[in-house]
Amino acid sequence: MATKSLPFQINYGKEPRIGFDIKKKGKNGKAEEFAREMKERHKKARAALVKSQEEIKRQADRSRKEAEEYRVGDKILISIKDFLMELMKRATKKLTEKFIGPYMVKKIVSENAVELELPALLRIHPVVNIRRIVKYREQVEGQKKIPPPPVKVDSEKKYVVEEILDKQERREKTKYLVK
Repeated sequence: MATKSLPFQINYGKEPRIGFDIKKKGKNGKAEEFAREMKERHKKARAALVKSQEEIKRQADRSRKEAEEYRVGDKILISIKDFLMELMKRATKKLTEKFIGPYMVKKIVSENAVELELPALLRIHPVVNIRRIVKYREQVEGQKKIPPPPVKVDSEKKYVVEEILDKQERREKTKYLVK
């Protein structure tokens, strides 16, 4: 407890007791003294609670970081952490991408939420909390090359292969690493 005393003691200045006393009417010196003590106890309790709240806030703020500012037209990636397995393309969670996108920010709803331009195939609500998105950074030149589009021949995907670098066989399937 932040105040180190019971709520009854703070409110009434004494331990709860069983039984009744006859109340006297009129001015009573003890009653005025009791009222002064009560105000002093409430002041001390309030100070202890404020100090406790400040300490809790200070501890919580240590792990917080500033929220990133988003503008209309920014490209962002959406975390798939809360998506259902149906939305994920791979069967295992371990091999799925952590973020999908990029998508454009359509509207800033509040400082904690943005509305996105999402494709119809992605069946999620377009308003997303900023904790679930990150800014998209364009690839640096030479970082990762996008594979050339496949050439369709007789409705099958075909690639131009310069050379076979490696061969691997698993479960009666052969896979090749090509250049």
